[in-house]
Amino acid sequence: MNDTPKRLGRGFYWQELTAGDRYLTYGRTITSADISTFVGLAGMIEILFTNAEFRRSDSAIKGEPSPGALVFSVAEALSLNATAQETGVAFLGLSSLDIKGPVQAGDTLEVDIEVLDIRQESKGSRGLVRTRNIVRNQHGREVMVYEPLRLMMGRP
Repeated sequence: MNDTPKRLGRGFYWQELTAGDRYLTYGRTITSADISTFVGLAGMIEILFTNAEFRRSDSAIKGEPSPGALVFSVAEALSLNATAQETGVAFLGLSSLDIKGPVQAGDTLEVDIEVLDIRQESKGSRGLVRTRNIVRNQHGREVMVYEPLRLMMGRP
């Protein structure tokens, strides 16, 4: 008898995916602390992200906007935590990335992931998986759409 528990949350092997499959992540709220930490870490000291008075008086964007790079990073974290724990090998690139609308502090994001294409890699048991990831806010509005290509592990 094996007393080792099965680990929950493991990602998919590429053979377990089919074009047309769809998955929805849990949501995550973008906070003021997320924005200021990301902006500071990345060195994005653009006035739009660092000066509330400028946003109130002179900016076309009011509130507390999030950089698109932060939205992408959070969307990737949500996606990977949901589908690729232990089975994702590499992020290989994007065929597209479109920002559809602003994300503000207080917005909650979730990612609708649709599998577009799957094929076995030329060497070994790994596979290439392309998805369309639609990032939506708490109102169901699309704020970002991107199509990543990943290298995924195959079944052992």
